[in-house]
Amino acid sequence: MNNQPLANKLRPESFDDIVGQEHLVSQNGIIRKMVDSGRITNMIFFGPPGTGKTTLANIIAKRSDMQLYKLNATTASLSDIKEVINQSTNVFSSNGTLLYLDEIQYFNKKQQQSLLEFIEDGRVTLIASTTENPHFYIYNALLSRCSVFEFFPVEAKKMEPALRRAIDTLNRETGCKKAVTDDALSFFSTRAKGDVRHALTLLEASYYSVDRIIDIDSARAFIPSVSAGLFDQDGDVHYNLLSCLQKSIRGSDPDAAVFYLARLLEGGDILSPIRRMLVCASEDIGLAYPQASQIAYSLCQTARELGMPEARIPLANCAIMLATAPKSNSAYLAMDSALEDIRAGKGITFPKHLQSPLFTGYKYPHSSENHWLEQQYLPDDIKNTKYYHFGDNKTEQSAKAYWESVKGKKL
Repeated sequence: MNNQPLANKLRPESFDDIVGQEHLVSQNGIIRKMVDSGRITNMIFFGPPGTGKTTLANIIAKRSDMQLYKLNATTASLSDIKEVINQSTNVFSSNGTLLYLDEIQYFNKKQQQSLLEFIEDGRVTLIASTTENPHFYIYNALLSRCSVFEFFPVEAKKMEPALRRAIDTLNRETGCKKAVTDDALSFFSTRAKGDVRHALTLLEASYYSVDRIIDIDSARAFIPSVSAGLFDQDGDVHYNLLSCLQKSIRGSDPDAAVFYLARLLEGGDILSPIRRMLVCASEDIGLAYPQASQIAYSLCQTARELGMPEARIPLANCAIMLATAPKSNSAYLAMDSALEDIRAGKGITFPKHLQSPLFTGYKYPHSSENHWLEQQYLPDDIKNTKYYHFGDNKTEQSAKAYWESVKGKKL
């Protein structure tokens, strides 16, 4: 009896067979066009499980005629990487070696740095995959040498053709003529929450639990109903929930904030709401309550260490704290305004008295009363520009009043 998982048996072998990820693998998909051009760069695949990261690496290796080696960072070591390099030098492959490193977030800094030598001299082309945000878990030196491609949860409707092919495959293998109803098919694809592999696993298990027809009742009886219906078949509810969470915090509604947080956690997502709340602390609360960012980070880090279900408690504290805190986006607006001038080419030349090594004409503020004196800091072409405007909250108004008294003018 062949116990190979159904998802492995049905793994796509061409771009056209992949469900979802059209932005990467359709006729105009960026990775497909890259492969067709014959130029494969170092890449990082970022996205949730079961969205096609490993499958796409296999197809790239096949289409580019590269020798493919696979390692998983949860178990691999530096010696495993060196062994791949040694093997690759002894194997004839006109188009080079492709190393697929799964779960790269589990490699520490030294292990990630060890990859630099091999990808810089061209001995290997690296494709690394991760379910975590690469900007948080992959070191800059490696990240700067790779193109990052994001994989999205697969919409439920787009999974259904793969599930129908799965039924045909199982019937051929078993000699049976079992069927699946449209409702059951929709149930599997919806419950999988964007994970094609999980949908296939659910279908396969249900297939062997019925005699003739997999209907909605048999599907529901086989699968616990916890969190059913949290995500719709269009695959966009997850992102709408994140948007609702952030806007509820911004709108100072603690009830709505904790509700949307609960829906996200019940749906199995903990990292995305953490990221949104950390953003809110700086973008929406900001200088009105500067400690919010530190408190939010501490609560979110606690949640990471605890894991579910206990993580829901510090995360609820975080959401309610942020929702009930005073709000200010003054720093956010100041930064965007400064970036707009920079991108317009302004402020290229710095004031001479601020430049090292001599600082000619520079006045040392700490030598003056109240540690301040009149002096130009911005470049000449934008010297009178105001990027930051004090918010109307207590904290920023107190700072404004202080500096008006020191500087002797309205700010």
